[in-house]
Amino acid sequence: MHSEIAHTRSQAESEVAAVSTEQQLEEFRIKYLARKGAVAELFERLRVVEASMKPALGKLLNELRTHVQSLYDQKQSSLYTTSTKPDELDLTLPGRSKFRGTIHPLTQTINEIKSIFLSMGFGVADGPEIEDDYHNFEALNFPADHPARDMQDTFFVSQRALLRTHTSPVQIRVMEQQAPPVRVIIPGKVYRNEAISARSLFQFHQIEGLYVDKGVTFSELKGTLVSFIKQYYGSSLKYKFRPTFFPFTEPSADIYITCFICGGKGCKMCKQGGWLEILGCGMVDPKVFKFVGYDPEVYSGYAFGMGIERIAALRYGIDDLRLFYENDVRFLSQF
Repeated sequence: MHSEIAHTRSQAESEVAAVSTEQQLEEFRIKYLARKGAVAELFERLRVVEASMKPALGKLLNELRTHVQSLYDQKQSSLYTTSTKPDELDLTLPGRSKFRGTIHPLTQTINEIKSIFLSMGFGVADGPEIEDDYHNFEALNFPADHPARDMQDTFFVSQRALLRTHTSPVQIRVMEQQAPPVRVIIPGKVYRNEAISARSLFQFHQIEGLYVDKGVTFSELKGTLVSFIKQYYGSSLKYKFRPTFFPFTEPSADIYITCFICGGKGCKMCKQGGWLEILGCGMVDPKVFKFVGYDPEVYSGYAFGMGIERIAALRYGIDDLRLFYENDVRFLSQF
């Protein structure tokens, strides 16, 4: 068996010297180093030799295996180095451009809206996404039997804690900590137990606005929001105010603009009506002021809130709000 080990060693050295391709090197590995290769077969035969000879033969076989593995590694390194010589590189090929990420369209929208209101003198405030019933409902004048308090509309964490359904509770928190005048916007995530569709999501973003001081009027509210609409969408846009109801404002209104997607002709985004609601607004209800310790005989104020997804959809002509959350690079790279 000594002669067979020596023969295998010299044969491996001879054959590896002739290897010039990766395929030939792989054939060499299979022949000598694979589970059923020549070296493994010699180890298998070691079982039947006399016990007194096994230590010496075992040592020779281990040396053989190490040597053949070394031959393989050296040839592999040599082939790799040869295949990547600088003179084999084609320097005339165009370079690969770096992939650069983009700011998410919702983040872009929030930043632009914030910059518009900051230029009007508003500050920025934020608050917790897990709210208590008092700040989310009671202090905002929601009656105990209001449908928004039902589990069909709200995600309750416990009997008194919930995922906030709007950014309005931050208004309460700001007014509890700050005496008038107050002029802030409040961007953030909100949650509602709604079916996911092209027009609605269970998680979305809002920007709330609040202005409280002496002598604040509905005309100021209208002027502020019309200025925002024209700065964001363009001065040629058509808009209209329509009376509505909110528990925390009185009087209240919704603002509609002509649908950007269909040009007012009607589509699934605007429910074939040609108009799309972009925000709600109104004068802060005196009952809300009483919860935060403001004297409604001295102070007045207005509030407004808008859904960022809908604002962005109108701006960019997107007819399905779900696209914002699908993380499709083909969609996101357009912004």
